Amino acid sequence: MSLYDRLTALQGQRPWGAVLDAGTGRSSLRWLNSLQTTRWTAVTGSERMAQMAREQAGVTLRSQDRLIVGNWMDPQLLAGETHDTVVADYLLGAIDGFAPYWQDRLFQRLRPLIGGRLYVIGLEPYVPFSSDDPAGRIVVEIGRLRDACLLMAGQRPYREYPLDWVLRHLEHAGLRPVDVERVPIRYGERFINTQLDLCSESVDKLPNRALAVTLQSHIADLRHRALALNMAEGGLRHGHDYIIAAEG
Repeated sequence: MSLYDRLTALQGQRPWGAVLDAGTGRSSLRWLNSLQTTRWTAVTGSERMAQMAREQAGVTLRSQDRLIVGNWMDPQLLAGETHDTVVADYLLGAIDGFAPYWQDRLFQRLRPLIGGRLYVIGLEPYVPFSSDDPAGRIVVEIGRLRDACLLMAGQRPYREYPLDWVLRHLEHAGLRPVDVERVPIRYGERFINTQLDLCSESVDKLPNRALAVTLQSHIADLRHRALALNMAEGGLRHGHDYIIAAEG
């Protein structure tokens, strides 16, 4: 069962009504487009992501639907609006690239927009922590290399927050968690290749070409080891996602 299927199960028989996808991407936009909504608004901080979503998500906007490029630090973004359902799908981790060190204010910012229920999907941080099993060690190695390559290329990696931090800040924002689910993750070939492709793209931008050559060799070696372990183990089981349902 996908995370979106689990979120839909949490919704149950409640009507979706007007939906705000507060941090949209191709996957969430496709899911959003499949729901029985009265209208939806999808927000992204990236014009490039908005363009990719338009071209690749296979979404048909109705006259009442909107795909908006904006930053939640802007107090005028959707000012005065309310939405029956608000979805923050990996928004907390991704927002560091657009509003650094602002995550502690995110739920207070979204609170006036929530007319009914908020759903938060997040990733329990794993990069800063070691693991005792082979699958966990290689997932952590991939995450650390990805973040290091991004930083060297002048970009900002995601900054994930744990479940207990999110629950505290939801309550501080006047939101009451009504359901919480932790979902074990099994990473696969797609994760390995997309993360290491991102490493390679970042390394290509480095002015120090000797360093770039060394890193590309290391990326290739890590890809080989990770894909071999993934095949042997039937997936790389490590860490958790979480889904929170909260109401005002």
